[in-house]
Amino acid sequence: MRRILIALTLLAAALWSAPCFAQARSQLGPLCTSEGTPADKQIDACNKIIALKVFKGSQLADVYFWRGVGWNKKGDYAKVIADATESIRLAPSQGNYNLRGSAYFDKGEYDIAIADFDDALKSGSPSGTLYHNRGNAWRSKGDYAKAVADYTEAIRLSPNTFSYQNRGRAKEALGDLDGALADINQAIRLDPALPSPLTSRTVIWRAKGDFDRAIADGTEAIRLAKAKTPVNIMTPPGSVLISAYIHRGLAYEAKGDYEHAKEDFRATLQGVASDAGSRANQATARVRLSLLSDAAGPLTPRDAPSSTAGQQQQTPAPTPAPSGKASPGRRMALVIGNGAYAHVKALPNPSNDARAVAKSLRNIGFTVSEGVDLDRTTMQKVTRDFLREAARAQVAVVYYAGHGVQVDGRNYLIPIDVQLRPGASMTEEMIDMDTIMAGLDDQVRTNILIFDACRNNPMAPQAPSSGPNRGIQAAAGLAAPTSLGSGATLGAGTLIAFATAPGQVALDGEGANSPFSAALSRHIVTTGLEVQQMLTRVRAEVVSTTHNKQVPWSNSSLLGEVYLAEK
Repeated sequence: MRRILIALTLLAAALWSAPCFAQARSQLGPLCTSEGTPADKQIDACNKIIALKVFKGSQLADVYFWRGVGWNKKGDYAKVIADATESIRLAPSQGNYNLRGSAYFDKGEYDIAIADFDDALKSGSPSGTLYHNRGNAWRSKGDYAKAVADYTEAIRLSPNTFSYQNRGRAKEALGDLDGALADINQAIRLDPALPSPLTSRTVIWRAKGDFDRAIADGTEAIRLAKAKTPVNIMTPPGSVLISAYIHRGLAYEAKGDYEHAKEDFRATLQGVASDAGSRANQATARVRLSLLSDAAGPLTPRDAPSSTAGQQQQTPAPTPAPSGKASPGRRMALVIGNGAYAHVKALPNPSNDARAVAKSLRNIGFTVSEGVDLDRTTMQKVTRDFLREAARAQVAVVYYAGHGVQVDGRNYLIPIDVQLRPGASMTEEMIDMDTIMAGLDDQVRTNILIFDACRNNPMAPQAPSSGPNRGIQAAAGLAAPTSLGSGATLGAGTLIAFATAPGQVALDGEGANSPFSAALSRHIVTTGLEVQQMLTRVRAEVVSTTHNKQVPWSNSSLLGEVYLAEK
């Protein structure tokens, strides 16, 4: 369970303590104000009570609150927010602030959720529930220290399974796997029938490289989730089972059991994803299933530069690690440079940029898959091969230099053979960045994605329509990764960097390299330099070199400090 609802019995008592119509009290009231009422019946009962127009003030606020609870059961968070807002207008209380904050949380609007939880804490006595829920929002924002502090306060006020579980998750994000395991174990001891702590322990075992234990815990979590649906009305429908399936599937894949992994990814996609976390899990499952279904097994890139443009040299697929254990510390990189475009403006430097960055990454211990001037078919294959192998990596780096474009707010990388014709679908000719990010979205791995890919917009003069009723807009530069398509997110453990600010155009450079890649290949090999500090140095050099014409940009949800050139 991710969140906890507050003060239900108190609200029910307040609603029916005053005289009212007999019909509302005897027939509609219990249906409207019961946690166990099915969503549609609850909403209908509350609608009829509102229509009676017999309640005002705090009593009417309670009806709106309970109708919001009904909408929450259906996963309609916009309507939850509307009803909770009306309840707050009529009579602010901890319960309705918590309900609205929880709905904003499920929509992924964490700052607004935190503000509502703050208001809830100010409007009544200290509540372990509210500290727990605010801790969830801090954790989703990537502020794990604040999350741990809130969960600790929640445990002090009212020890419960969920606060121990989620504090364990936050500790895991901070790299404290042993502390995380201790908290998750305590959560399981408090309530061994709950599936979600076992799913959390699945993730920890996988992070520790113990895939057999991860699979065992995931299997038990799935059994429990199927045996008993979540009793807490604030648990998004289907989210517990979706989470259990995706994490067991990732453990199977990491172990090398691809058939069982595919079964779990298919099961993940069968669930109803009503919250942001479930949609992200399904986006990951969709990509992983596609990768595993496309070939018999993953391919391992050879740690040597390609001798022929547009080709990637590879070695046979690795055998799974013995006893279900991972080989720790694997560091992998995919480096692509596209410049020899046949139908849009060619670029002289991306091939040089890719070779320079690939060389720097090899020098600091990365196994590098390198591709230069790739057509669409080859670029798709190289990318898919890398994403398959990334399931076993501890650190994955993606670097791309060349043309890139945002279309309808989504980012695409452009192969050298792209040729757009009137009436053709623009996006089918390119590589969707969302697919790459969804394929890497896994909190037990560090992902660094770097795109020197907005050197101009070659699509603008020839952007075709995507259909008779809707035109595609091709904008300059790349879009910030705030919304990454159907469920993909900038997941925990990921940093994305652009050569220039979102929506802006980067320079190809007057010399052999772009200003960005020249600075990156130089600073990335600096030992003992944390990756975000490294990018700060790159940014300063690019700003200076371009006389303020280009300002690199980055966004991070990294879990702790990351050193590419290890100390």
